[in-house]
Amino acid sequence: MKKTQFLVSLLALGFINSCQNSDETINETPKQFEVHDKTVNVTTHDGRPFSTGNASSINGKFVAGPGGGVMMQGFYWDVPDGGTWWNTVKDKVTDWSNAGMSAIWLPPASKAQNGAYSMGYDPTDYYDFGNYNQNGSVETRFGSRTELEGLITKAHAENMQVYADIVINHNSGGQSQANPFTGTNTWTDFSGVASGKFQRGYNDFYKNSYGNNDEGAFGGFPDLCHANPYVQDWLWGREYSVGKYYKNVMKFDGWRFDYVKGFGPWVVNNWNSNVGGFSVGELWDSNVNTLEWWANNANSSVFDFAAYYKMDEAFDNGNLNALNDDMMWKRNPYKAVTFVSNHDTDIINNKNLAYAYILTHEGYPTIFYRDYEEWLNKERLNNLIWIHNNKATGNTSILYTDNDEYIARRNGYNGNPGLVVYINSSSNWQERWIQTNWASQQIKDFTGHSSWYPTTQGDKWVKIQCPPNSYSVWSLNQ
Repeated sequence: MKKTQFLVSLLALGFINSCQNSDETINETPKQFEVHDKTVNVTTHDGRPFSTGNASSINGKFVAGPGGGVMMQGFYWDVPDGGTWWNTVKDKVTDWSNAGMSAIWLPPASKAQNGAYSMGYDPTDYYDFGNYNQNGSVETRFGSRTELEGLITKAHAENMQVYADIVINHNSGGQSQANPFTGTNTWTDFSGVASGKFQRGYNDFYKNSYGNNDEGAFGGFPDLCHANPYVQDWLWGREYSVGKYYKNVMKFDGWRFDYVKGFGPWVVNNWNSNVGGFSVGELWDSNVNTLEWWANNANSSVFDFAAYYKMDEAFDNGNLNALNDDMMWKRNPYKAVTFVSNHDTDIINNKNLAYAYILTHEGYPTIFYRDYEEWLNKERLNNLIWIHNNKATGNTSILYTDNDEYIARRNGYNGNPGLVVYINSSSNWQERWIQTNWASQQIKDFTGHSSWYPTTQGDKWVKIQCPPNSYSVWSLNQ
C-alpha cells in the first residue's frame, strides 16, 4: 500500500499516526519516507498582512486586499536595447494593476558606463536618467527621462508603487587619475559627470584616507567609500541627495539595494532613516541567520534566498519535507520578500508549484517578468495572485508533509477565513484528511483544479484532494 493511502485510511478511522513505522518503509531510507503529520504553527504573530504603506485607491484602481499585494520585477537581463523598455512596461501597467499587482521593481534607471547598452549596474551619473549626452548616448538602454517619468506617473495612476534598483556599492565610467593611495592611476575621476551632481574623486573610493576596504568589492569596479561624510551627504543626506532626488523629484516609492554584501547594513539603515520608502536588500545568502541579521541591522526587508534554495530542493529534487526547514519568512514575514526567479538566478524548474507556494504563504511575493509575460500560464498566475490578495491571510501552520505532499493552513485575519494549500509533486491524484479552522461549513478549491465542494465536520476535519504535479487552495465557499 502506498504510504499516503495508508495514512489516509488511518485518518478516516479517526487515528493520527505516522506511517514511518509501517512494514512498507522498513527497508527505505528515512529521508525518503520522512513524514510530518503533526500540526506545526510556523508563525505566531497577530496575523496582519505584509504592508508597504500603500494607500487605498479612490479611482477604482488596485487596492490592497486582505492578504496584501504582489511585486512585479519589471525587467530581465538584457531586455531589448534601443530605448523602448520604459514604454514597454508602461503599456503593461494597467493589466498588472488589474491582475492585483501592487508594485513594480525597475532596473537601475541612471546612465551607466556602457550608455545605451548597459543594464545599469555599472553606474556613472546617478542624476542622468536619459537626458544628458554622455557615455555615448542620451537615452539609457531603457529610454529617456521623459519616458521614465511617464511610466512612473502611469503606475501611480493605477495606485501601484515603483521601486528603483539602487547600485551604490561601486561606480564605473570615471576617468583616469593619479591616486596617491594606490600609487597608480585609477578610474575614479567622476568630476565631469554631465549632471554636475555628486562629483567624485579617488578619496571617495577605497582604498583612501578612510581605510583600505569595506565589506566587499565587485568585479574590479571602483568601490564607493560610504565612510566618507561627503559620500553619505550625496547619497542620502542633502536635499538633492541621490535618495531624496529619486523619491521627491523622480517620485520613486522604494528601493531594491543591489549587492548589499559589499557594504555594512548601516548604509541602508541610514538611507531609510533619511529618505524613507519601501526597502529590500539583495543579500545573496541561503543562511537564514545572516538574512535576519542583515534585515534587522539595515531596518529593511531582504530577499528570502533561504526560501528560494529550499524551494529548489523541494520542487526539483523530490523532497517536499525541505519546506519544513527555516526560512526568512518564518523568522520575520514582515521583512521577507519571496521570489521564484529573477534576472540573476533561475534554478527552479517546477515554477508552478513554487509560485503556488510563495503566493499562498507569508512575506511579500515577487513575480518575475518573463515567467508572467512569456514562460508560464498567465491565467494560472493571475488566479494565484487573486488568491494571495484575497485569501492568504493570517499566520501559518504546516499540517502535513512527506516526500511529495505538502499541506499548510493560513489561519485567517480580521474576519477573513484564510486558506489551506495542498501541493502535490507526485504523478497521481492525492487525497488527505486535514483539520481546518472551519466547523460544519462548505469549502471549495479556488484554483478550479478540484470539483469537490466538501463540508467540514463539526470537529473541523475534512478530506481534500490535489491533482498530480499541481496544487489546490481551499477556503470557505463564499
